[in-house]
Amino acid sequence: GVGKSTVSVNVAIALAQSGARVGLMDADIYGPNVPTMMVIEKLPPPKANKITPAKAYGVEVISMGLLVKPGQPLIWRGPMLNSAIRQFLSDVEWSELDYLIIDLPPGTGDAALSLAQALPLSGAVIVTLPQLVSLEDASRGLNMFKQLEVPILGVVENMSYLELPDGTRMDVFGSGGGMQLALGAQVPFLGQAPMDPNVRIGGDSGKPILVSEPDSPVAKSLREIAEKLAAQVSVAALGGMNELPINIVE
Repeated sequence: GVGKSTVSVNVAIALAQSGARVGLMDADIYGPNVPTMMVIEKLPPPKANKITPAKAYGVEVISMGLLVKPGQPLIWRGPMLNSAIRQFLSDVEWSELDYLIIDLPPGTGDAALSLAQALPLSGAVIVTLPQLVSLEDASRGLNMFKQLEVPILGVVENMSYLELPDGTRMDVFGSGGGMQLALGAQVPFLGQAPMDPNVRIGGDSGKPILVSEPDSPVAKSLREIAEKLAAQVSVAALGGMNELPINIVE
């Protein structure tokens, strides 16, 4: 993939580190990776018939990965998927959050439509690689949210380049695609996050890069992206929307 969950997790942590009250909803029902990336094994006991979200690195978290056995496939049709997502919103005892980041599955399918219909959203964040194939998918997602009248908070270009030992950069997936997508759609460009093997290592071990290597270039980039996103959410809130941003990858 293009790293949608990596961006979601690290942006959520960055916002929490800034003092905000943050929730992260893993809405990728068929491939819930957030519990692994944040080393969460189970949920706390429920309270008053409501699900209590887990908490890691200062972020409240809910994921289907915490409600089924490891490796258990979910072979669900659209209505069941829609019901699960709505339950994550209504049956979870979230705190009084400043931000609820929703990590969506790839594509322009039921999950995104369900959310857009279920609650007023501050907007969508489009995560893409610089390469053409990824940009085409991201463009479809961006246009879908526009049709649903969900504001686009911005575009994030992930894995933009690889910094080599001699200080030069290798554009593994091309260059400038995310900026071009944002300019063409007339939406904000939130920034680039470079490639770094430690992002994968941290994701596999449950220590996101903002925790394991907070001073690394990629951690600094993700922190800057979170700051720009917070600014865009504030603008949306002034326009009368609730502070409920979505992170989406297409």
